[in-house]
Amino acid sequence: MATCSSDQSVKIWDMGENGEWVCTSSWKTHCGPVWKVTWAHPNFGQIIATCSFDRAAAVWEETVSDSGHAIHSAWIRRTNLVDSRTSVMDVKFAPKQQGLQLATCSADGVVRIYEAPDVMNLNQWSLQYEINCKVSCSCISWNPSPSRLHSPLIAVGSDDPSSSSGGKVFIYEFSNNTRKWTRVETLVTVTEPVHDIAFAPNLGRSYHLLGIATKDVKIIALKPNKQDNAQNQSSLSTFEVRQAGQFDDHGSTVWRVSWNMTGTILASSGDDGCVRLWKANYLDIWKCISTLRGEGVVNIPEMASVGNTSQQTGGTTTGQTTARYFKLAPTTHPSHVPWH
Repeated sequence: MATCSSDQSVKIWDMGENGEWVCTSSWKTHCGPVWKVTWAHPNFGQIIATCSFDRAAAVWEETVSDSGHAIHSAWIRRTNLVDSRTSVMDVKFAPKQQGLQLATCSADGVVRIYEAPDVMNLNQWSLQYEINCKVSCSCISWNPSPSRLHSPLIAVGSDDPSSSSGGKVFIYEFSNNTRKWTRVETLVTVTEPVHDIAFAPNLGRSYHLLGIATKDVKIIALKPNKQDNAQNQSSLSTFEVRQAGQFDDHGSTVWRVSWNMTGTILASSGDDGCVRLWKANYLDIWKCISTLRGEGVVNIPEMASVGNTSQQTGGTTTGQTTARYFKLAPTTHPSHVPWH
């Protein structure tokens, strides 16, 4: 596990055989608060990327040495990407099928995509594309779909407080014909500042799911329109956009959203100190299936009823139940600052 913080440091935590988390590496990375840290796919090795208020993004690689008495690991900075003129707000590696690519977004409204032409030489990264979103960018997400039927997609969120800028989420698609990224959709229904955005893993769905963290939680379904010829290609938009769910259960600002590996459950965290899990039933109606509170108690709400008949287990109506999470090991210290 990797964490980053406002004290300019990044820490790597490993779980030992006894189940306890141990900080195995800690180092100063940037000249300002570190906003995000992300892992590359394991196929490329142990690689992370960080971004910071100091207008830079960095790529780090773990090197392991054996002294005969013990195995030592160290994280080496392989490159420093300094093309941005403002704070780099987010950094994400592309899905593995697209090679070793890295996307960054900045407060100056520019998304930059870098590529390492030789995965064995991480010192060399070339700037491949610059996408000018014309509005401050706060977060990005690659579409992880492995299907060749789906073109590469990037979703960009904006935290611009101005309501006159319109929608705050933009979808960009890469065309193999023109070799360019083009904006194909603007989600005009999202008008509040966006703090996080995440495409769901797609394991066979004909549409894409996008989780959005704003003042509430939004789930957007993007279904590609079938375009048979050039004539209807000009008349149809690229996607049929449908809002699958919108929830204000947090009652406060939502900061992070994250999908499970099958793309069926969305987790969200907010200022209410809770992590909430969302899942769709067989009618494609999204519901909160559990709430993890700061004190470690999980509330499982009553199951959704079909018609007027409540789901029952053993003849007893399923009511609110609780489960408890147990802390396995502490990962914080009183001298540590809050983690992002």
